[in-house]
Amino acid sequence: MRDMDYGLALPNFPEGASREGMEAGGEIAVRLGWSTVWTTDHVLVPTADADDYGRIYEAILTLAWIGAKFDTIRLGTSVIVIPQRNAVIVAKELATLDALTGGRVVAGIGGGWNEREYRNVGVGDRFHVRGAYVEETVALWRHLWSGSTEPFHGRFHQLDDFAFGPLPEQGAKLPIVVGGRVRAAVARAGRIGDGYHSSSTSPTQYAERVPILREAAESVGRPMPWLTARTRVQFGEATDKAYAIRGTPEAMADEIKAFAAQGVEHLALWFGTTDPEELAVLAERFAHDVAPLV
Repeated sequence: MRDMDYGLALPNFPEGASREGMEAGGEIAVRLGWSTVWTTDHVLVPTADADDYGRIYEAILTLAWIGAKFDTIRLGTSVIVIPQRNAVIVAKELATLDALTGGRVVAGIGGGWNEREYRNVGVGDRFHVRGAYVEETVALWRHLWSGSTEPFHGRFHQLDDFAFGPLPEQGAKLPIVVGGRVRAAVARAGRIGDGYHSSSTSPTQYAERVPILREAAESVGRPMPWLTARTRVQFGEATDKAYAIRGTPEAMADEIKAFAAQGVEHLALWFGTTDPEELAVLAERFAHDVAPLV
């Protein structure tokens, strides 16, 4: 079994999120030798979801700030709800970020779940075609990032006369990881994604998705996507029913081994705090007490 690679889900949300907390997250990830920092994306949620996402720093701009301060860490989005945005503009933003940071971007995208938020940002009609928009976005980005000037004709984008630059440092190989829980979204990740990115998913649930990913990838002659999981870390007993890697260090290590047994190579860890000092304590405790047991 290869060593598990770790990343940190930055506290760019919820209430209490601050520049100091996110900068602490970047410093901690670098100091602990973790490969990637990840940001969460929402833009304008309804009040029912305000406790979680009412205060949230924009995902790509936050990575630009962190990437400028820490020049080795990879920069991932977990995940951009791309049908709520203009895919060409996001292609430009990610290409710019990748060029400025020397090729460190991981583009995580998904279709989202909050229909009210779609309406809030003025694209309510896209909610029920969001899967198709995700698929076209991946094809469009790879086309633009390759440097091609050939026309691109899709369902949502018609490009005949265009010039796109700068190209990403990674070019069309800038990794795109696709999130999702329902079968159609998982299969989509297998067909078009360089990676699959789950959230709040146990190893048992993940195991049900791996065959879907493999079958979908094989159906279009693509390799099995890279497997990653975003998961909350909670020391001690459960405080709610949401999935987390939790319990004693030994139990937490066993859970990580269960992810690895499914082929998961990277865990994006969310420690559930925006406080810089508490984040440092929890991340260091994980690195010192849990990771060596895996």
